Amino acid sequence: MDYVVIGAIAASVHGIVRASFDADALVSLSRQRLKELASELAADGFQTELRVGDFDDPIPALLAISDSHGNRVDLLGGLRGLEPAAFSRTMQVPFKGTTMRVIGREDFIAMKAFAGGPQDLADARNAILLGRDSLDLNLVRALAQRYGREAAAALEALVKETLGAP
Repeated sequence: MDYVVIGAIAASVHGIVRASFDADALVSLSRQRLKELASELAADGFQTELRVGDFDDPIPALLAISDSHGNRVDLLGGLRGLEPAAFSRTMQVPFKGTTMRVIGREDFIAMKAFAGGPQDLADARNAILLGRDSLDLNLVRALAQRYGREAAAALEALVKETLGAP
């Protein structure tokens, strides 16, 4: 399954470590495949809940998976505006003897500008500040444009605030 880790884990890789009660990943799976996966995981003893977004929802489907210990993973079945190449711009991060694919910095920043909440903007700001020497500003601007005018404007405000760049 093609996936990228996002959310607080990605924020920890690109910025500052912060607490979270779950792990989040974007997956390249259809709603039908997410439904099948939910059934397979439920048969293995996990609790699952498949939520399908309406027409205006930027997340077409989300599969919430939890276990009896309170561990939780949210698998997002897509994100409106996400460039498909985001799956090839991942970072390989060591994790318990293997690696996990974490969303690349530019994609992370654009996605957080799109989400637009206070914590999202703080995550993007930290990623810009800590990665300023290697940040591909042209790429992150192009990615934010894919999410729409509000995301692009939010990004520009963050860039001006953090880098002083026009």
